[in-house]
Amino acid sequence: MPLTVGLKGYAETVVTKSNTAATVGSGSLDVFATPMMAALMEAAAVNALENHVEEGQSSVGTHMDLSHDSATPIGMRAWAEAELTAIDGRALTFSVTAFDEAGPIGKGTHVRFLIQVEKFMAKVNGKVGK
Repeated sequence: MPLTVGLKGYAETVVTKSNTAATVGSGSLDVFATPMMAALMEAAAVNALENHVEEGQSSVGTHMDLSHDSATPIGMRAWAEAELTAIDGRALTFSVTAFDEAGPIGKGTHVRFLIQVEKFMAKVNGKVGK
């Protein structure tokens, strides 16, 4: 299926000790870590592309601009929603929003770039030994 503006994706998790700021090193509190919220938002964008990229193609994240507006405690469910808002060649821009059971916890934009997997990995692996 072709890529079109308006594609939506979703990802969710439950906050546990393993994804808190204290554990991942982004703070000292046992609350959902900002980097983990960003990863959840990115996963939602990746999920939006599922079944919409060509064989041998994937996407990589290149930019994220977000705010983390509300803390989420251990035990609470958190989820992210992404919507493809712009396609500029191989650059895909998403609006991303994260929520917990009490309401919105963060928002922002995320840019992904379509790549050919073999070519991309050859370039990445070419860095070894340099």
